[in-house]
Amino acid sequence: MKTLKKWVLNQHTDEFVELKIEERYLMRIYVLEETLCRVMIQRPEGLTLNRTWSIAPERDTPWTGRFRNSCEGFSLPGYRLETLEEGVRITTTSLRITIHQPLWLEWEYLSEGQWLTLATDRHTGAYQLNPHGDGIAHFQRRHPSDRYYGLGEKSGDLERSGRRFEMRNLDAMGYNAASTDPLYKHIPFTITRNEGVSFGLFYDNLSTCQIDLGNELDNYHLPYRRYQAEAGDLDYYLMLGPTVLEVTQRFVRLTGKTIFPPRWSLGYSGSTMHYTDAPDAQQQLMNFIRLCHKHAIPCDSFQLSSGYTSIGNKRYVFNWNRDKVPDPEGMSAAFHQAGFKLAANIKPCLLQDHPRYEEVAELGLFIRDSESDQPERSVFWDDEGSHLDFTNPATIQWWQDNVTEQLLKKGIDSTWNDNNEYEIWDAEASCNGFGQPIPIKLIRPVMPLLMMRASLEAQQQFAPTLRPYLISRSGCAGMQRYVQTWSGDNRTNWQTLRYNIRMGLGMSLSGLYNVGHDVGGFSGEKPDPELFVRWVQNGVMHPRFTIHSWNDDHTVNEPWMYPSVTPIIRSAIALRYRLLPYLYTLLWLASSRDEPILRPTFLDHEQDPNTFIEGDDFLLGRDLLVASVVEPGQRQRPVYLPDNQSGWYDFYTGQWYCGGQHIVLDAPLERIPLLVRAGAMLPLSSRVAYSDMQADDQRTLLLFPHLGEGNDGGMLFEDDGESYGYQRNNAFWLYWQISSDATRIDVNFTCEGNFEPAWHHLNITLPESEQRTLYINGKQQSHWQRE
Repeated sequence: MKTLKKWVLNQHTDEFVELKIEERYLMRIYVLEETLCRVMIQRPEGLTLNRTWSIAPERDTPWTGRFRNSCEGFSLPGYRLETLEEGVRITTTSLRITIHQPLWLEWEYLSEGQWLTLATDRHTGAYQLNPHGDGIAHFQRRHPSDRYYGLGEKSGDLERSGRRFEMRNLDAMGYNAASTDPLYKHIPFTITRNEGVSFGLFYDNLSTCQIDLGNELDNYHLPYRRYQAEAGDLDYYLMLGPTVLEVTQRFVRLTGKTIFPPRWSLGYSGSTMHYTDAPDAQQQLMNFIRLCHKHAIPCDSFQLSSGYTSIGNKRYVFNWNRDKVPDPEGMSAAFHQAGFKLAANIKPCLLQDHPRYEEVAELGLFIRDSESDQPERSVFWDDEGSHLDFTNPATIQWWQDNVTEQLLKKGIDSTWNDNNEYEIWDAEASCNGFGQPIPIKLIRPVMPLLMMRASLEAQQQFAPTLRPYLISRSGCAGMQRYVQTWSGDNRTNWQTLRYNIRMGLGMSLSGLYNVGHDVGGFSGEKPDPELFVRWVQNGVMHPRFTIHSWNDDHTVNEPWMYPSVTPIIRSAIALRYRLLPYLYTLLWLASSRDEPILRPTFLDHEQDPNTFIEGDDFLLGRDLLVASVVEPGQRQRPVYLPDNQSGWYDFYTGQWYCGGQHIVLDAPLERIPLLVRAGAMLPLSSRVAYSDMQADDQRTLLLFPHLGEGNDGGMLFEDDGESYGYQRNNAFWLYWQISSDATRIDVNFTCEGNFEPAWHHLNITLPESEQRTLYINGKQQSHWQRE
């Protein structure tokens, strides 16, 4: 590839500064916000792809994609441009960019009146591209104190330094959670933290790429980090935090806000490949309802694996196997009567012997082979098939018609968009591109994004008053606008349990807030009783809680699979349901205020360097510290308590601990160690059953006050759990302020909204050791009455 060196200032507008490089190439530096800039390089023939589907700062992109040069949705605050002896400088109120000769960029940020270094390109060849074909690269300096985070669901430690990663969506069945790469998703976004400041770097390019964060060394250059893509344009966004939390939030606001699904999506969701693979699938599925009732296991939904579409051992999307499931409508009605919703697995590839293959081929709905203009053929589910082209409006309509006719009208409530990695290795295979053909190499991760959007809109059109819930395994930046996701087909072992925690946190830092894992492990040997218990205890502390399996011995991971530990499993799931008001409020905050649900401990405690040490703890919201047990035989759990100046309480005993220290908690098999931030108040429900807002008529607030003087606050969000009423103020927002001193604790409530919850008063409980008097809105009492 050619290194870009010599440049001249070509023009500048209110939006950008433009350089002409090597008398051929154009580089634009956009100032989009005070803390957000963009760098884009264009070849003489123009942009390789003039559209993007990831950037959505104000509203969703058009189906056809957002015009790549658009600045719509950004405030464009302006900048000051000055000429220097070594180049030119762009200055905003927060960032300063110096463009050096030969070409490299230096980024600075303003802190307490001083300009400090934020990031610099490699001085020796920062930008490279192939002038005669595909390939681009960008190099930045790397410093020993840099810490790297992000990149979505990557395996291994949460801190990514010293490793090389590849973005190439694969169906990584049974992956090693500590080392396998690549995996399912394409999110080339990193967070860099260095000496108290953080910035994000997002490459808006959808082709296969590598991101090297210190694995690579070259004697001719100072230490560097490298981004290299096989095709497409060099187009990146740099955002200043300065905290890690602010970087994550800015990235979500750049790529689109998190969808707000119905409350029932937070309940336990059952699933297994075994039921729908069985010859009597409908009977097996109906038996799941009976067994939930028999074992007193609350459940809100069940996910139909793809076996319901089978012919022989293969899967055929939108084909109901009537031998296995003779009465889909009756089955759906039975689940609904029991309080369960249904999600059905759907796949975007039709096998070559699919009953409707020829019909779809004649309609021209498949991606086309690069040479023959016939449908491309790729390996899929032990055969070959052709992938649907979601950049073709006719394909979108066909898909939505089938989602509606084959699923929604049969009582299915939700779509599970699966096996959508689009493993098409004919790089030049042609996509319709909404009338402007695009080779698949440029937009492969867009296909699952458009697939899930097509499913979403079908659900919205069928049930316009209900908030949709969807699941997708693969995708790219922006998928949070449509779906919940998970870490794919994990392998059953203790190592996976540990590293799935890091994978979930990595996704959360990368803008995917509504995530979880296949609890109990999906593939391999079945979990033993202890591993299963610990996996469930960890799973109930994630936004997505689904027990899903395809065990080698054809057993099924079910809450009652081991009678000896079923009471423990029941207790863990009951805790999940008691915490639903807290979880639902977190889901609301994720959607409305871009607050991550799963949080590494450093996200709220950057001032404490010990929180950056790799570990197994995480925060659920900012108030609940989860110390999952991820080692066999462990009955005591060492925990580091972040130094928050107010301390932490044991959730179960109410014992207070000072922050900034290591403690050891008892971790009997019967419970997961949990701690609550002092100053917090956790809302709990007494209902341990499927989500029904009219029956959910009691609320308790567990108050964990500051030990001495202190002030804090929080909120509870309630609505009907499924409609868009909250957009018209038909919801209930309860806010509280807590202040305490040596003799009394004051809680003052205010509320907003027109919705009336089924409960009429809140009981407030304090740790048993608490002796101070409690005042609610100025009156001495222990509950708050809703007027």
